[in-house]
Amino acid sequence: MKRQWIALTLCALWGFAACASPLSAASDEAAKPLLWKVSDADNSVYLLGSFHLLKQEDYPLPAELDRAFNDSKTLMFEVDPAALTSPETQASMQKYMAYEDGKTLSTVLPKDTLNKLNTLLSAGGGSLQAVEHSEPWAVNLSLVLSVTQAMGFRPELGVDQYFMRRAAEAGKPATGLETIDDQMRAMDSVPYAEQAQGMEEFLNDPQKSIRQLQELHGWWRAGNVEKLDEQMRAEMARKTPESYRLLDVERNNSWLPQVEKRLVDEKKDNTLIIVGALHLLGSDGLVEQLRAKGYTVERVCDACAVN
Repeated sequence: MKRQWIALTLCALWGFAACASPLSAASDEAAKPLLWKVSDADNSVYLLGSFHLLKQEDYPLPAELDRAFNDSKTLMFEVDPAALTSPETQASMQKYMAYEDGKTLSTVLPKDTLNKLNTLLSAGGGSLQAVEHSEPWAVNLSLVLSVTQAMGFRPELGVDQYFMRRAAEAGKPATGLETIDDQMRAMDSVPYAEQAQGMEEFLNDPQKSIRQLQELHGWWRAGNVEKLDEQMRAEMARKTPESYRLLDVERNNSWLPQVEKRLVDEKKDNTLIIVGALHLLGSDGLVEQLRAKGYTVERVCDACAVN
């Protein structure tokens, strides 16, 4: 469950700072991108599964990503890059992180979980009172981001922000599949029970959470679709079905017509679409949904033995 909550926070809220054993960035084995090319008769979209926080050692990224970027006239991300620096963004975040029903953290978390959280916060010089009016998902996001920062992961090094900068430098238009409000509303809708479950798992063994984050990162670098699907997407669907529906299925279904429009539009320009890796996996993922619609779909991976 900790792995699912880490994946959830990394894949659903990457912009709010704004996937065996780990494969080191220094490994001799070539990194294998989670990249697919979806085509109709006259143009294509590239679907890139992102890891939203990376280390400096993860660069340079695989050459396939450069080719996809160069072959695309426009880019799409989960949210419009311009929105990440908008003055309204912080206000929107604060609105969704707070309670609207008169509840507090103490009223929605089990007592044992609350006590563990208090112990952890106190050890770091913080206090439970300071987060009393924040929903569990917001508190847990802060905890996970603190851990990732300590491990050397940085949002500004993530795949998304890297290509946002490249698009701006190259003068390529970049838009979003959803608004920040859409993204925050999805996270805010996760039931308190599932939010609390994730926090409890994290607080029980933070060191295990660190190891699991390393596993996710290693699988992502290795382009290991099977491991990511089994350990991230499928397990999330089993253990936290409402979170999975809200954060993955419903958002994928909302994005699908926008992705397809890039294919059926009369223009012949290609588009590079970059979203969290979770959104490309399994039968609910964008890759298989587009394949089911009859488009030509191929894995773009120089070092992969099979597609």
